[in-house]
Amino acid sequence: MDRETFIQLISRKMRLIRVERGYSQEKMASIIGISKKTLVEIEKERILAGWTTVIAVCTLFRQSEILQATIGEDPIEIVEMLAHEEITLPKQKSMGGRVWWREVEAAGIFRLQQNMFSQHYRILDEEDYRWYSSFDETEAKKRLQELAQNIR
Repeated sequence: MDRETFIQLISRKMRLIRVERGYSQEKMASIIGISKKTLVEIEKERILAGWTTVIAVCTLFRQSEILQATIGEDPIEIVEMLAHEEITLPKQKSMGGRVWWREVEAAGIFRLQQNMFSQHYRILDEEDYRWYSSFDETEAKKRLQELAQNIR
């Protein structure tokens, strides 16, 4: 997934996210920092939201069932990867990939998973802590092998 595709996805879901939360257009626009007129244009699919608006929606509504069903578990993780191309974080606990993830490969105590919605990859350890995320499968597999070798 690239940034433009992500912007399109979130733009198309903004009305549903607003309605899910029970907000008026005026309140939603105020929360995400745009004019009501701009929000109406986005919701009618006349324009796309800007990158910063998409970041605001993903951050402020990250628990939205609509948002999670559209892109999977953690919308902020997707935003970070699109901004930085990959994420090498200190260990961060995940839910283990029981819902939106498929197992790709395993090495030692680590496993590589791919998100079924966004198609990005992540590496988890045996306790479901996330060590790495990227849209690049080759880099993710390389990092999986490096992590497995370093932990031995």
